[in-house]
Amino acid sequence: MTNIENLKKQAKQLVRWHRARRWTIATDIRNALPQFQGLSDREVFEQPLRLADAQAMIAKRHGYQGWQTLAAGLAEQLPAADQAEIGPAPAAQVQQTLPFLFVSDVRAALAFYGEKLGFATEFAYGEPPFYAQVIRDGVRFAIKHADAPVIETLNSIRKGENGGEEFITCSVTLGSARQIFADYEAKGVTFLQRLRRETWGAWTFIVEDPDGNLIAFGGADEHAAAG
Repeated sequence: MTNIENLKKQAKQLVRWHRARRWTIATDIRNALPQFQGLSDREVFEQPLRLADAQAMIAKRHGYQGWQTLAAGLAEQLPAADQAEIGPAPAAQVQQTLPFLFVSDVRAALAFYGEKLGFATEFAYGEPPFYAQVIRDGVRFAIKHADAPVIETLNSIRKGENGGEEFITCSVTLGSARQIFADYEAKGVTFLQRLRRETWGAWTFIVEDPDGNLIAFGGADEHAAAG
């Protein structure tokens, strides 16, 4: 059961993050509070964020129109003693991983991952954007701006100075590597490695994005020869 005291602490944390100009909350503030809509990230942090504003944000996250209705709704929930009878809380689990891809132009990267690889933009922060996430079939990538190349070894790898070893940024498991490879090939995607069968039986290929990030795709039980 959600505790109102915990939500109060979350609201105070939002105020502190706003004062610290923590960029990850700018979009949340714009979306939740009408007085911030249409403002740039810089303008969002130049405007004061009151505790009441932060509480309104928390209320909307939980599906309530305002803080008072949130408090009233929580008061109507089962007491802690009754809630405890439902059973013990589940054990902590690791549920998701999020690969980070560093790029020189986030907007251009979003166009590539959307138009070429079929990943929809889930959100983008900043104008111009400097951080975003893309998603396809539940697989997410974080796209982050970097002023300088992050993978400094890429050129040496291309020249064979690292034994020809491929510097893979991340890997994606597919239901059908052949089908997706054909789709990407038709869209003019650049491959560092075309579709091939590995010694362990999987079919794999490696895509190179405009910033040199290498993404390995692979699927088992394919029945086509490499293209």
